[in-house]
Amino acid sequence: MTALKWFRSSYSSNEGPDCVEVAVAATIHVRDSKRPEGGQLSVSNEVWSTFTGFAAE
Repeated sequence: MTALKWFRSSYSSNEGPDCVEVAVAATIHVRDSKRPEGGQLSVSNEVWSTFTGFAAE
């Protein structure tokens, strides 16, 4: 299995304590940057697209 490549939003800073990280693969993976070894949420591309469209409004 290939390791996921995680990234943060360009709106997040390295000094900020509250960030999520996202990795794009066959599904979208989301995790807490403060606890990268913790659990992660995986959603379909369709669900992620709906979520980001809603969040952008």
